[in-house]
Amino acid sequence: MTKAVYPSLAEKTVVITGGGSGIGEVIVEEFVRQKAKVFFLDIADDESQALVKRLGSGTYMRCDLTDVAALRGVLADIERKSGPVAVLVNNAANDDRHKVEDVTPAYWEQRIAVNLRHLFFASQAVVAGMKKLGGGSIINLGSVSWHTAIPDLALYETAKAGIEGMTRAMARDLGAANIRVNCVVPGAIRTPRQMKLWHTPEEEAKILAQQCLKQRVDPVHVAAMVLFLASSDAAMCTAHNYWVDGGYC
Repeated sequence: MTKAVYPSLAEKTVVITGGGSGIGEVIVEEFVRQKAKVFFLDIADDESQALVKRLGSGTYMRCDLTDVAALRGVLADIERKSGPVAVLVNNAANDDRHKVEDVTPAYWEQRIAVNLRHLFFASQAVVAGMKKLGGGSIINLGSVSWHTAIPDLALYETAKAGIEGMTRAMARDLGAANIRVNCVVPGAIRTPRQMKLWHTPEEEAKILAQQCLKQRVDPVHVAAMVLFLASSDAAMCTAHNYWVDGGYC
């Protein structure tokens, strides 16, 4: 695919959560290609360090996103090193399967912390810096899963539905400061994790049958939408969902 170059992203401080693997890894790679100052948060040390080595650029910051104090500390450290964050990509999530009957209050709290809570507090932490810059872009990663009611994902889907509501609310509250907040909704994305879990001829055929476009969606397609929404080309885009799913729903 032809890849766009956005001059407005060059030298901007960009933070990506969950950037060590999967969709996040490709988002990191694509922002590096734009010559942004890229920082990514993760706890997957081996994958993250290998990514930095492969790219020869980008900065890996180890952070457990469920620890809000640690998250705030890491984001403050990034601002001290690189200036205010211009683009925040809230990508990190975990879609472990679970049965409704097995959910405990502790598991509920942990899943919400992993899949929803940190998006709010990461966004909150960068607002002051974005206001100093005269604006910024916050991009949240949603999911097709709750729109299609995929089984055994009740808490993940609850969190992902909440992300869409939070996106709308934050866009309204932060719009006067020229801070744009959008949500990218990936479909059935061909990441290494998903391919390991679901890659069978039958599943491939099922996915393609549900899509309008008869080719698989890859992380690079999601990253392309993220780059656009981060750039000044999307100056009047806020408060909405942008689907990258090949027409899955």
